[in-house]
Amino acid sequence: MAAILSSLRNTVIAGFILTILMVLAVAGVTGEGQPGGHAWAAFLVRWLHVLSGVMWIGLLWYFNFVQIPNMGKIPDEQKPAIGKVIAPAALFWFRWGAMATIVTGLILAGMNGYLVDAMTLGLQSGVAKSTAIGIGMWLGIIMWFNVWFVIWPNQKKALGIVDATADEKAAAGRTAMLFSRTNTLLSIPMLYAMVSAQNVF
Repeated sequence: MAAILSSLRNTVIAGFILTILMVLAVAGVTGEGQPGGHAWAAFLVRWLHVLSGVMWIGLLWYFNFVQIPNMGKIPDEQKPAIGKVIAPAALFWFRWGAMATIVTGLILAGMNGYLVDAMTLGLQSGVAKSTAIGIGMWLGIIMWFNVWFVIWPNQKKALGIVDATADEKAAAGRTAMLFSRTNTLLSIPMLYAMVSAQNVF
């Protein structure tokens, strides 16, 4: 067990294997939930969408609830460990989690036939579920845009990944923080819209 848990790669692989075994066991015992067909494929994409979203929003909240508020408490000589090691690694998973969430979400909406209705906020159909999921999708798209086109380019300057003057680094760090906070703000109604579309409407 230590060989599995000592390696993140092995841990993730074991998690997927355990999931497959669980699916097969439940299908074998109950006779339901067998892989195959459109409904199961759509569910698989939804599951990947949720996994990606947990990675993305989990890291967003880590930055805003843990890292940013505590940076001032870290001695200056220790800050390079955050800026040169931890933050770049976290930002890699953060931005690709955002990309995977958006891509799987759009695929899911297309597979289930509500992509256009949701993107137009259900205004043509009058379906409340499309309005709710559409609001969630648009908030997610805005957040994705912020990650890729505002936060990441500014973090590259702030962390010294690309050349920038000290003043440019400070300004870029503040811009990245403000847009990260914007995404934190938007994540709350976004998650409500997404979950309510599946459970309320």
